[in-house]
Parts: sequence; structure tokens; C-alpha cells
Amino acid sequence: MFEQTQIQEFKEVKSSRSRDIRFTSPSCSHTPFFLIQAFTLIDQNRDGFIDKEDLKDTYASLGKLSVKDNELEDMLREATGPINFTMFLTLFGEKLHGADPEDTLLNAFKLFDHDARGFIHKDELQNLLMTQAEKFTPEEVKQMFQSSNIDAAGNLDYKSLCYIITHGEEREE
Repeated sequence: MFEQTQIQEFKEVKSSRSRDIRFTSPSCSHTPFFLIQAFTLIDQNRDGFIDKEDLKDTYASLGKLSVKDNELEDMLREATGPINFTMFLTLFGEKLHGADPEDTLLNAFKLFDHDARGFIHKDELQNLLMTQAEKFTPEEVKQMFQSSNIDAAGNLDYKSLCYIITHGEEREE
């Protein structure tokens, strides 16, 4: 529904207006406060649904007046029905949490699985995560390893990790 740049732009605009936004952990069972605020801000006419006029008004309030109707309609078509709060969470959730389809994650890990065994050594992965792109902190790596299946030799089962990332829990065998 929204591009990653649009999500970031919204976060920046919103945080500049209200510095006391509380973000909850993706693993929390309750809705992050900023998502409730986002829905409320986008639902400009306060009818409980986001429609094309709401999107147009939201863009205008952010200073973007040149949004084309077909772009707005494309966003709305991503939903399987009217966009109420539940539908909004469904559409927005994956993009906010950075979740990719499981096969996309698996393909990324396969690049580093030189023997095609389904494992990457945790030291190699830690090095990659802490030195490339959006660098992980030691604490973030530690948290990821706590959720991962790692054998005695230090090999991380990335197939299992991808399942956990995309489904939230380990698969029962």
C-alpha cells in the first residue's frame, strides 16, 4: 500500500510533531501506538475507513499536492476490501516490520551458504550483520541468535530462522 520511503517520511513528519510517540517491539501482542496514530491521521474524515479522498488529504497535509488519482487507486487496490483499521494493520504491518516473503529471505541467506546445506556459521553471519548495510548492534545479533537454531559447531539453521521471522514462531516438526 505504501512505499518504504513514504513510511519513513510519515514517521519523520509524525515524530517531528510529537516526540512522545511510543513504539512497541514487533514481538508485542498489542498494536504499536504509532499505528493507531497513523490510521487516525490518514482517516481524515473520521468515518473509520481510509478512502481515496483520505489519502489525497493526507498527502496534502504532508505538502505533496501532485499525487495522481491512479497512484492512490493503486494503493487502495492492494486491500481485499474497504480499508478499516484491521485491514490497515494487515497492509501496513509487513512493510513496517520489514518482513519479506519467506522465499526472499531464504534466497538472501543462500548466497552465503556455499555448500547448500541450509546452514551459515554464526560467526560469518555476525560479521556480515555488523559490518554491512544497516549494521546490527551486538545486542541485536545476540537477540537474533537467541531465536535461532544453532548446532554445537556454531552453524545457524537459516531455513528455521526465516520461518520464525515470517511466521513468528518455530515450525513444529
